[in-house]
Amino acid sequence: MTPIRTALAASVVVCVAVPIAWQLSRGHGAPFGRPAEEAAPTPAVTAPAQPPVPEAKPAEPAKPEIAASPPSIPQPVTTLPSPADAAAKLRNDAAQGEGDRSAAGSNQPMAMVSPDASIHTAPPPVSPITPPASSPPTDFGRDRQRSATAQAKVAARAPSQLQEHAPVPPPPPMALVKPVVPSPAPMLTRAAPQGEAPAQFSEPVGQEKFDGKPQSGFKTAQEAPVSTFSIDVDTASYGYVRASLNRNVLPPAAAVRTEELINYFPYNYPVPENRETPFKVTASVFPSPWAEGRKIVRVGIKGYDIHPETRPKANLVFLVDTSGSMNGPNRLPLVKQSLEMLLTKLDDKDRVAIVAYAGEAGTVLEPTAASDKQKILSAIEGLGAGGSTAGGEGLRQAYALAERNFDPKAVNRVMLATDGDFNVGITSQDELKGFVERKRETGIFLSVLGFGMGNTNDALMQALAQNGNGTAATIDTINEARKVLVEEATATLFPIAKDVKIQVEFNPVTVAEYRLIGYETRALNREDFENDKVDAGEIGSGQSATALYEIVPAGGPRTVAPLRYGEAKTETASKAGEYAFVKVRYKQPDQDTSKLIETPVGPAVEQSSFDKADEDARFATAVAGFGEILRGGKWTGKLKLDDVAKWASAARGEDPYGYRSEFVQLVRAAKTAQTLRPQRR
Repeated sequence: MTPIRTALAASVVVCVAVPIAWQLSRGHGAPFGRPAEEAAPTPAVTAPAQPPVPEAKPAEPAKPEIAASPPSIPQPVTTLPSPADAAAKLRNDAAQGEGDRSAAGSNQPMAMVSPDASIHTAPPPVSPITPPASSPPTDFGRDRQRSATAQAKVAARAPSQLQEHAPVPPPPPMALVKPVVPSPAPMLTRAAPQGEAPAQFSEPVGQEKFDGKPQSGFKTAQEAPVSTFSIDVDTASYGYVRASLNRNVLPPAAAVRTEELINYFPYNYPVPENRETPFKVTASVFPSPWAEGRKIVRVGIKGYDIHPETRPKANLVFLVDTSGSMNGPNRLPLVKQSLEMLLTKLDDKDRVAIVAYAGEAGTVLEPTAASDKQKILSAIEGLGAGGSTAGGEGLRQAYALAERNFDPKAVNRVMLATDGDFNVGITSQDELKGFVERKRETGIFLSVLGFGMGNTNDALMQALAQNGNGTAATIDTINEARKVLVEEATATLFPIAKDVKIQVEFNPVTVAEYRLIGYETRALNREDFENDKVDAGEIGSGQSATALYEIVPAGGPRTVAPLRYGEAKTETASKAGEYAFVKVRYKQPDQDTSKLIETPVGPAVEQSSFDKADEDARFATAVAGFGEILRGGKWTGKLKLDDVAKWASAARGEDPYGYRSEFVQLVRAAKTAQTLRPQRR
């Protein structure tokens, strides 16, 4: 048995070693054929037929190939390369190099069966003593049925095998190029890179945060005759209400601040003559349109309008939220457009810097002259959204940059553009509020521009604006950006007064009860009016502010039952005809001591009917009625949206920008709006 085993082992060694030697000699261009780089793999793979190769010794098949090769010599890519031939040559060179590095590499499994295993799908059994000469012609016919991908692999694995076949006309140029690239690859390359916006942005729903206060109720003039509040010229609530109604959804009651709806619109109040007395108070009294027996007291002020040629310099720091929550068409892209529009209102005496924050914060643009618009625009355009929201660190760096470049002759202001969704670092509303309170002492003002819907942190934005000598607005459309940053740019950027407070004292002889419509988040204690350390709102150049009181005249239908033992009488004989006495305190932007303006409200400014009141008074009352309906209509009786639309339409007056007409359309939209936005599935 031992001789037999020895013979079998020798046969196996021969069977393995001979094919390997055969392929090595052919791969190096030995005497068996031309070098691999001269072969044309494309014709052999796509050949329609193959001349039969006679069974002979290993050296004989090379002779007919050498004789038959001259016709194919002009076709190699060395003289006139085509894309297909060049690709085939590169594959052949790579395959030959691989064979040189390791004779037992990718070709070894084929050599274990037959030297031609790279061509045959199912090669016939090979006798241990049969030299690895060639393959039967019939197998090549089966190879023609293979896919283009399999043909490419064959050409790459054994290019030297092609020397055994006679040359044939070349196939179409792309026959071998297409199979090289797998079909799934283009789909992978078209996927959105990480960090870029998805093809369709889906806004969050129901994640807003509001610091809503309950509606103010009636107070008796005998028990609490004084009403004190901070002025509020913010318009953020109106922008949110409009954005919600444009989505056919009623806004939540907590999002509606009636005074911000009223003060969204400009009013034609008398303008003060000089900047030393920046306000002029306008007052009027007329019947309430929704409650018989009550009256409306309107108190309006309008600020001094700074002329563009005399305005101070602007030293601005744009603080831009670039976190992932700003990744939507009405968020960061709208921020960029808004800042670009604001840039058109600045000139060479103004300076602009940019700080951006996401997971971290950093300076994007050092203070730059506004005349260098290309540099500023490039910095704005380079902003991209992604990551978490380190808003607290962004505020710190923005204020630090503003302080380092503080200009005592300019208006120094940080302009924050965000959805308020702080979630990294300092996120506590109280901590951030305390921070901006301390920073307002440096003389730096703050403007908060809110963007987006669904996850708006309105409570935080209001806290920042109210405590940082600032204002707040919601930018929901490009038209709103134009209103706030272009048409009302001087009002937005240049304050004429800060810490503006209003105190109204009602006369118990003529007024039984009263309630302030709105301003719930701006209420102050009575003693705060005289305290210059207590912060209040600011008013910009040419801005107007309106406050409406609903009163129950003495003897009218009261909402609060009288006391059993009666009420103390007050000696007011000399002022019996007055309804109230209005006092306004304010500070100049660069001063810390307040000044006082006083105005009585009496029969001289009273109208006998609602229709006889001026247009501004009637329109403001219609807006107030709309806000009260959205909040639940606790004190508006049977008032309907149709009534509001009728009053507002009749009192539009001059409306050059269409703001009042837009309001009428919003009232009509509220009639059919849903009470809750449906959740997307």
